[in-house]
Amino acid sequence: MERPMHPLTLYLAAPRGFCAGVDRAIKIVELALQKWGAPVYVRHEIVHNKYVVDALRAQGAIFVEEVSDCPADRPVIFSAHGVPKSVPAEAASRNMIAVDATCPLVTKVHNEAARHHENGLQMIMIGHKGHPEVIGTMGQLPPGEVLLVETPQDVTTLQVRDPGKLAWITQTTLSVDDTAQVVTALQARFPAILGPHKEDICYATTNRQAAVKAVAGKIDALLVIGAPNSSNSMRLVEVGRAAGCAYSQLVQRAADIDWRALATAKAVGVTAGASAPEELVNEVVAAFRARYVVTLEQVETAVEDVEFKVPKILRDPIGA
Repeated sequence: MERPMHPLTLYLAAPRGFCAGVDRAIKIVELALQKWGAPVYVRHEIVHNKYVVDALRAQGAIFVEEVSDCPADRPVIFSAHGVPKSVPAEAASRNMIAVDATCPLVTKVHNEAARHHENGLQMIMIGHKGHPEVIGTMGQLPPGEVLLVETPQDVTTLQVRDPGKLAWITQTTLSVDDTAQVVTALQARFPAILGPHKEDICYATTNRQAAVKAVAGKIDALLVIGAPNSSNSMRLVEVGRAAGCAYSQLVQRAADIDWRALATAKAVGVTAGASAPEELVNEVVAAFRARYVVTLEQVETAVEDVEFKVPKILRDPIGA
């Protein structure tokens, strides 16, 4: 005899999933395939999501780690995270067609760093060591011009050239609350330090974290759909825990859900990182419906209507 299904409320956080920068990056690969045919080469994962990367691979995209891995006669696309200046320079030296899918909000940080550098300031970047966005941003300036910190503790040991000539920038996908603590430490140690005119942490990261905070008090568990190498997704897991949801876990897809851990849950929150497609959210909801009598509720804290244009080279016909 089948056991009766228990009632469960699923709270869907909104905004969730794709942001405008990710949307644009995926569109760039698809349009490049339409314009030049397969294969099109992409340096690094276009966005940090296996489902998305696999879907583009099936259409003819080939993902590589370096421009040197690409044949010179095929187009190369740079990922949404941004690249050091040396990367487009290498593509240009080989006369390659190169398309930059860097998120415009990351480009804004690059331009900020360049402007401060021109004004004689040394940059301090708040970010995660080894993340492609951090490598790309630090690679906009000569070695030693951008110093990286991750925590308030890092600030205490920082060796700078001139404490009176500093500016700070951040990775766009950080925890808003954690970053505020690092900024406070920087301002306490270097009172003259300049900050961005407008927050570097992007609207999508901020909005998704606010939505998780709004859901956290209503739920017994939080599932964040995203990839382990996705910074903004991992931050959502941390934000959920910090907001009081002890069971806050990353899942790449429905198959990763630990149902035993949710055995006593009566309310579960679901969100998705900025590079996770809505299909994966629907897949998770369907998995819950197969096991519970689900009541679905959306908790919306903001409405997003941001859209970024694709590069001109993809809007122009071939030969233009």
